Amino acid sequence: MAEALNRPELTRAARPSTFEVNAVNERGESVATAIAGEYPLTLYLDKRELVTLMTLGAAPEYLAIGYLRNQRLLASVDQIAAVQVDWTTASVAVTTRSMADQGIALWDRAPPQAGLDARIGRRTVTTGCGQGTMFGDLMDSLDELRLPANASLSQEVLYTVMDNARRHESIYKVAGAVHGCALCSNAGNDRGEILQFVEDVGRHNAVDAIAGWMWLEGIDGADKIFYTTGRLTSEMVIKCAQIGVPFLLSRSGLTQMGFELAGRLGLTMIGRCQGKHYLLFSGGERFMALGTTSLA
Repeated sequence: MAEALNRPELTRAARPSTFEVNAVNERGESVATAIAGEYPLTLYLDKRELVTLMTLGAAPEYLAIGYLRNQRLLASVDQIAAVQVDWTTASVAVTTRSMADQGIALWDRAPPQAGLDARIGRRTVTTGCGQGTMFGDLMDSLDELRLPANASLSQEVLYTVMDNARRHESIYKVAGAVHGCALCSNAGNDRGEILQFVEDVGRHNAVDAIAGWMWLEGIDGADKIFYTTGRLTSEMVIKCAQIGVPFLLSRSGLTQMGFELAGRLGLTMIGRCQGKHYLLFSGGERFMALGTTSLA
């Protein structure tokens, strides 16, 4: 876990996840109906505007931290002095310690991250709901990522994850219109149990929020499983690999680029997880079906 002295100052500025509006059903009746929230949130790093995210607003501080982590715009969570969300300006300001500790006016100099200008100048708009963005040389540096070769996932634990995700209380069950992501245990007696569950209007936001929580709490991904309700795109594969989780599951399907990147990274990717059905697409050497040692 992260040392208390190094933890950044965080606001606790979650927005309501659902709202009630009136709708008219097929019989002409007025029906009170829950709908999901959606807000623009502009992310600033040391007073420099990076991106505007459309978010449910349920975990904005984790989202900002995870976004910076997954974009590799910061090397360590220890660099962060504060994360301040202000919904009146629809913004989240992340201040680094090099700025805060030296008492330097944020607008007097550029952020300390080497090559930040060049990196934020190169953007790839992805297929994430609401359009995700990847900065700089992320695609060029994938070969630097290393996932644990000796990790394994059993079919029994896979079914446990699927069942826990199905039964988990969610905004989707109330209002729809959101994607959910879950970080699950793959160690000890709680294999398959959900450790953190986040929903957002885009699955890329949900995985970033979990990544931010993991970074803040010093949680390693090697003995974890990542589950998402959304499709398995290249963006989801990259984000999962960057937080060090070797297993990526979804109730949905995948894209060709997601498939190719999973093979390149050695990620075990399983899609179409519904009931007792699943399709293993990559990383079969890590997967143990009932009564076998592996599906490789």
